Amino acid sequence: MKLVRFGPRGQEKPGLVTADGRLKDISAHVRDYDHDFFAGGGLERLLALAATPDALPDAPAGVRLGAPVARPRNVFAIGLNFSDHAKETGKEIPTEPVLFMKATGAVCGPNDPILIPRCSVKTDWEVELALVIGRTARYLPSKEAARDHVAGFCIANDVSERSFQIERGGQWSKGKSSDNFLPLGPWLVTADEVPDPQALAMRLTVNGETRQSGTTALMIFDVWHIVHYLSHFLTLEAGDVVITGTPPGVGMGMKPPKFLAAGDVVELTIDGLGRQRCVCEQA
Repeated sequence: MKLVRFGPRGQEKPGLVTADGRLKDISAHVRDYDHDFFAGGGLERLLALAATPDALPDAPAGVRLGAPVARPRNVFAIGLNFSDHAKETGKEIPTEPVLFMKATGAVCGPNDPILIPRCSVKTDWEVELALVIGRTARYLPSKEAARDHVAGFCIANDVSERSFQIERGGQWSKGKSSDNFLPLGPWLVTADEVPDPQALAMRLTVNGETRQSGTTALMIFDVWHIVHYLSHFLTLEAGDVVITGTPPGVGMGMKPPKFLAAGDVVELTIDGLGRQRCVCEQA
């Protein structure tokens, strides 16, 4: 299934995307794709609705898409999870997943503007595979056990302000958490429809020029390892979002470095997960 949320910001309704690309409104059956939905077995209940899409009303044509999950309780992020990206940033290749957090207020829709913070001169891009936790994960015994705790996958852009991140006290979250610094979507593809999350091509362009082109196959730590690993340090809750690292090609790694400016158009794709298109605006 492909889960989608649509409508004005803060008023999104839950929907489904049919096999032929139609957007269906299921708000008469589901309140929202939030913690309670995932924790309460919502995905299982959706199967019957998804099986009879013609019985569901259409969403309005051209409607705005929100993030495919409601504001999560937590957003966890894994840094330096591609060896080539670690090298381009001048960091050592990690021996364990590098964890940081993004503010949940950074989450926005897949086509919402990227807001360049005031006084920013180093706003950067990062295409990433995101996963959504489907049920509570705590002290998982193995990577294999992690498979039962992931609801699905979507595209994320881990937008980053590098001067805030690196030059303003060494706080990664400080440079990762500005408004609209985490476009998600366009939809959440359930895990059963992603046979191998470690075989997905990833691409990001700025103004039509390819900046990142990679594959999840080159992750240092795969998604199941990440979920298993994190569960031994903290409780992963239903509806939480985990972003899993970016391939090389970020602006800070270019020679000379290049960063985003108002008017730039950033587009992201990951195999089977759709496309994002964000225009940069000054906050």
